[in-house]
Amino acid sequence: MQRTIEKFLAGRDLERGPWLVVAFGLGIAAWLLLPGRVHWLAFGTLCAAAGTGALALDREGEYQRLRLAVASLCLMGLFGLAVVWSKSALVGAPGIAHPTLVEVLGPVIDRQDRGAEDTIRLVVATRLEPAGPVRRVRVNLTSAQDDPALVEGAQVRLRARLMPPAPPMLPGSYDFARAAWFQGLSATGRVLGRPVLVAPPPGGGSLGQVRRALADHVRARLAGSPGAIAAAFASGDRGAIAQADEDAMRDAGLSHLLSISGLHVSAVVAAVYVLVIRLLALVPPIALRVRLPLVAAAAGALAGIGYTILTGSEVPTVRSCVGAVLVLGALALGRDPLSLRMAAVAAFFVLLFWPESLWGPSFQMSFASVIAIIAFHNAAPARRFLAPRDEGTVTRLLRHLALLLATGVVIELVLMPIAVFHFHRAGLYGAAVNVVAIPLTTFVTMPLIALALVLDLAGWGGPVWLAVGKSLDLLLWMAHVTAAQPGAVTMLPGMTRATFGLFLGGLLWLALWSGRVRLAGVVPIAWASAIVLLSRAPDVLVSGDGRQVGVAMESEGNGAVLLVLREGRSDFTRDTLLEAAGQAGDVTSIDAAPGARCNPDFCRLELRRARRPYVLLMSRGRDLVPISDLARACATADIVIADRRLPRACQPRLLKADRALLRRTGGLAIDLTTGDVRTVAETQGRHGWYPWPTIPDADGTKAVQPQRGVHSPQPKAPPPQ
Repeated sequence: MQRTIEKFLAGRDLERGPWLVVAFGLGIAAWLLLPGRVHWLAFGTLCAAAGTGALALDREGEYQRLRLAVASLCLMGLFGLAVVWSKSALVGAPGIAHPTLVEVLGPVIDRQDRGAEDTIRLVVATRLEPAGPVRRVRVNLTSAQDDPALVEGAQVRLRARLMPPAPPMLPGSYDFARAAWFQGLSATGRVLGRPVLVAPPPGGGSLGQVRRALADHVRARLAGSPGAIAAAFASGDRGAIAQADEDAMRDAGLSHLLSISGLHVSAVVAAVYVLVIRLLALVPPIALRVRLPLVAAAAGALAGIGYTILTGSEVPTVRSCVGAVLVLGALALGRDPLSLRMAAVAAFFVLLFWPESLWGPSFQMSFASVIAIIAFHNAAPARRFLAPRDEGTVTRLLRHLALLLATGVVIELVLMPIAVFHFHRAGLYGAAVNVVAIPLTTFVTMPLIALALVLDLAGWGGPVWLAVGKSLDLLLWMAHVTAAQPGAVTMLPGMTRATFGLFLGGLLWLALWSGRVRLAGVVPIAWASAIVLLSRAPDVLVSGDGRQVGVAMESEGNGAVLLVLREGRSDFTRDTLLEAAGQAGDVTSIDAAPGARCNPDFCRLELRRARRPYVLLMSRGRDLVPISDLARACATADIVIADRRLPRACQPRLLKADRALLRRTGGLAIDLTTGDVRTVAETQGRHGWYPWPTIPDADGTKAVQPQRGVHSPQPKAPPPQ
């Protein structure tokens, strides 16, 4: 066996390098996934022992490549663990202990205008306690409260209602608390009243002001949705894009066009590279004395870096810029620019400075796309298909178009498990529409925007802006038509981390090796696919505060519907419940469900699963209930859910999910058929952003049973029996 592995490694010198970056990423993932410090130390010790042991043993033996592989992989895993742990210790900001009303005084660090939501978002550095540390807080205010002078560097005083960064609402939902930890945010909230400008910003302006001025200029030249998208392409400002257009682009598989990433950076770099090399080639004294590819590559790199800085230097943009610069370097040196080693170097650079991005969908999707493109085009069948042959121009173009469509299908298949894991949705038509949308954006829209901005310096950009608007109208038309087709989006229950790991392991094995051995990656992919297809959506969903409850039921003629205890005004709450339930559409109130019995304080609902009925009792009122009535109602229920602490007299048959339990578990996903209960807490570990030990009872929460000798309001109706 060892001889076989040694022989295998000996013939793959060029394919082993990317696996070092995979090991580095596994070290980062281990820190994110393992529960606490003891486990992190154990993982690090194991990696160090295995790595040094492999180097120490069999120094003069015949298994040199195997020794080196084991040692390097283990030490890279240890390095990844150390990098993310160190960054967490350096930049992590603990959240505030509880909701609070405070006065915020300090400089504005960042400003984001979100015109589509009539919201301005400010990040302010302040002291929440007189002798406390300086913390960053993020607050929202409306345009009516705004002062245009509240920009980066300005000193502001305001009153705000602040909240701790929110943990995931449900198992598998977005973890804002983790993102805020690495962003250095201690609280978020909303401004009360009008903020006061204490001191204006220093002169000279900032990149944020330049970015907003550019976005305002574009929107002034091009109105409506096309102007909002053009501003996003030019400056990275997506705040003015209407939610309906965002949703259509997402459901059509085109949302990647709205965020500045590889497509946009590559278009800018390629345009500058080609323009410089063509213009300099027209000047014989320069063309004969200077190596033009080096000059063009330097100009393209500077343009890409400048565009990255201008658009906000977000992690996806930085990642794309690094990849583009590496490709330019390969072109200048006459090397193959499309290699997996180049992608691995770019991934290592990003993870070295932003290790937390490993768990984000942006990092995973962008690098998965790049790796899929390179691996597919380097595969023997694709190379044979593109090999030069004696044929006409039309036939050659059709062959390239077929390969482009096949590449789109491969990318969609690779991205599908990532989309299901993070968003519980999978698109079906994205590959086809991207065949038109990507060339339209890359070769028409973005060059036209650049030309229009240049011509605006002389006041001649009007006709070009008209052409930009027409191209973006076409893009939006394709997005809305595609998103409106039946089956454009398939909603699926979220997969577990283990299942997602099977997908990623299989995809990496399939992409990073060559030859028949790569086909072994199909096995974990098929295994994970079977798990997802056979998985069940949870029957009951409970948010971490107990206020939001979703119940999946089958409705005659309408298929599966999601019943909710409270129909709030928040789209985020509704969308999160629907995604966790693997459903599309809208929600229905539990009051309207057949067999549900509700009064202002409680709802009782009977579900039939696994050939037996389950009775749910859900609290939704705030008034006191007679203890004897509550005890009888709990005794007849299988599961009781409440956003307040219930007395010991409430003893349901299976589960009492009240405030006391939810403080320890966070949100719940309950499968009545299998009896499985997933919690948010089990996926959090004891990281710095772990919120539950510091969450107190909300102020003003009334006990179900009043204490003796304390005046209480008149009890209302008992729970439904």
